[in-house]
Amino acid sequence: MNPKLEVLTPQNSQLIFIDQQPQMAFGVQSIDRQVLKNNTVALAKAAKVFNIPTTITTVETEAFSGHTYPELLDVFPGKDILERSSMNSWDDQKVRDALAASGKKKVIVSGLWTEVCNTTFALCAMLEGGYEIYMVSDASGGTSKEAHDMAMLRMVQAGVIPVTWQQVLLEWQRDWARKETYDDVMKIVKEHSGAYGMGVDYAYTMVHKAPSRANPDHKTLAPVPAK
Repeated sequence: MNPKLEVLTPQNSQLIFIDQQPQMAFGVQSIDRQVLKNNTVALAKAAKVFNIPTTITTVETEAFSGHTYPELLDVFPGKDILERSSMNSWDDQKVRDALAASGKKKVIVSGLWTEVCNTTFALCAMLEGGYEIYMVSDASGGTSKEAHDMAMLRMVQAGVIPVTWQQVLLEWQRDWARKETYDDVMKIVKEHSGAYGMGVDYAYTMVHKAPSRANPDHKTLAPVPAK
């Protein structure tokens, strides 16, 4: 069976964040940086909801890159950050050990920059570790749109599977009858999914008549008189 035909599940996947650090983000030109951070934090929140084994690795924190986004660290308080010097995370034994510890071969990747740290990690993890790599394109960024696009194309040609953060979230949820995670998934959607989240808010309050912050007592408001 082709393992790439398997849908991502909380049981078969793990996640790694590579160099989600401010100095690395300063160089990103392929995606709006605030959108990049939004998507990265949303992916982290999704991983926490579904209890996905997650690795966070950084490069040259004090010398160049700065500390991991505080919003990302807030999702995983107290988590060990794996510091390294190599541009390629796969070169670091701590990272390889962390990936091996989960026993899951599907590795979801969010990192900076796409054309350097993401690509080298992905190719080496596939070749030397036998991992399947799922590259979260909209939670990663390159120094130009062309750099990001060509890196994604190179990785796809090598067998990497391109995904987006919301796609990952909804594959993990899979069934809206999965009530133990439904509310948390909807919270992430409302906070991070733009128009989709706005639509959920509208449906909750206007269609299903859930209380809103503007009308917490859920009173029927009088219509605005015509002028």
